[in-house]
Amino acid sequence: MVRVRAPAFNQALLWLNCDRPLSLKALRGQIVLLDFWTYGCINCLHVLPDLQYLEQKYSQHLTIISIHTAKFDHEQHLESVEQAILRYGITHPVVVDRDRDLWEQYAVRAYPTFVLIDPQGYIVTTLAGEGRRQVLDDLIQRVLEEHTGKGTLSEPFLQAIVQSQPPLTPLAFPGKVLADEASDTLFIADTGHHRLVLTTLDGALKATIGTGSAGWQDGAWEMAQFAAPQGMALDTTGQMLYIADAGNHLLRRLDLVQQTVSTLAGTGVQSRAIFPHGGRALDIALNSPWDLALLGKQLYIDMAGSHQIWVMDLVQQTLQTFMGTGAEGCVDGLPDIAAFAQPYGIATDGTQLFVADSETSSIRAITLNPTSIDPAPIVQTVCGQGQLFAFGDRDGIGLDVQLQHCSGLVYAQGSLWIADTYNHKLKQLHPATQTCQTIAGGIASGFEDGMGTAVCFSEPSGLAHASDRLYLADTNNHAIRCMHLKSLEVTTLPLQQLCSPYTCTPAQLKS
Repeated sequence: MVRVRAPAFNQALLWLNCDRPLSLKALRGQIVLLDFWTYGCINCLHVLPDLQYLEQKYSQHLTIISIHTAKFDHEQHLESVEQAILRYGITHPVVVDRDRDLWEQYAVRAYPTFVLIDPQGYIVTTLAGEGRRQVLDDLIQRVLEEHTGKGTLSEPFLQAIVQSQPPLTPLAFPGKVLADEASDTLFIADTGHHRLVLTTLDGALKATIGTGSAGWQDGAWEMAQFAAPQGMALDTTGQMLYIADAGNHLLRRLDLVQQTVSTLAGTGVQSRAIFPHGGRALDIALNSPWDLALLGKQLYIDMAGSHQIWVMDLVQQTLQTFMGTGAEGCVDGLPDIAAFAQPYGIATDGTQLFVADSETSSIRAITLNPTSIDPAPIVQTVCGQGQLFAFGDRDGIGLDVQLQHCSGLVYAQGSLWIADTYNHKLKQLHPATQTCQTIAGGIASGFEDGMGTAVCFSEPSGLAHASDRLYLADTNNHAIRCMHLKSLEVTTLPLQQLCSPYTCTPAQLKS
């Protein structure tokens, strides 16, 4: 069998999470695992626990290097990759493959892709796709045994990994937000802190729910655990809050009267099935539920990991695919042919669902009231170019509009409001005319209040509405921003009473 030597790294590449550029020559004697990824790809995020597992199991003889090769323009920016490393707790070296140099040298064609390199610098295998933990584990074990016999293993090369600390801000990478005027409550998914924060609509702290450590624990608020919670929905009584517990692949239920957390749906194991299916809610494995919309007793779910929209019947406690074949793409039409691409946001006007389809950078609409002519729900693209990885930043009408990895939606005062995440903008869509225009946000990320293009956001991801204000989860700024709908002025919501779980005293955490 012909052995292929792994291509060398260009020493001009930028490295993060380590104190110097690395070379495969210097890593001889170590097993090296390359992970080709990009941080906006849900499939790439799914493999991070696998990498952590392998990194810990083979700490003496395995060096993992993540090679970040961007899909979207914004993912090219060094600061954006640095923020992603912080957000997802990545602890191994990351090289920024800005010009796709390594991607081409290693003939990579899909996200994620793994390349395993033996201690003598030769490629053992190349594997594409998620769900490869056991295969990689077996291969690494085999290589380890082989080279132990050969005497070609060395001690760890990396003695000084520079790992950034998590932000000590009161919020950490908030993903979604929900506002309820009747109870004067703002629900914040404090995603990076693995908890929920409840404040008044003016930002006065009401409660924090969750220990601040990632996990799956039901029970009293102070003992509950979540893992990277995202979207939420509140029932009409104002007593039950539903949560997309994305990192746990679960739906959770928060009882606001009894102050308890319970599991509503999912098994805690990521589903590998993408074909449409369903069953009892607690028996069905989920795949990164990301956002929720509630209509009556039907809870609609952005199932980002399987590129589908699901629905849960809260009375029958059953769950099933609602729209989407599981193929990643942008296909309009009936449920048996419709396709989505990593839906990250969902909203409703009471008669339609609107979906922020992040990987196609488009807004999709699903009819909810079938007629005798159209007996089944139908999806259509109302804003954006409707193609996989087609993106930009252009106002206009319908398919002429360009967005970039949009991920937040809310319907308010007759308009649909869009968190155009990678463009760092807040945009307004009129569903009837399909006209989309920028309301706030400049040409670059930043942190500035004000109006129009003077405003700066950084990867805004979630939107909510109450009274005359929009609330926006400004994810990379670790802040909640408000836009007053009459003046269109953007301000930052003060959260003085809130502290990070890393800096709070036990008394503050219980308050």
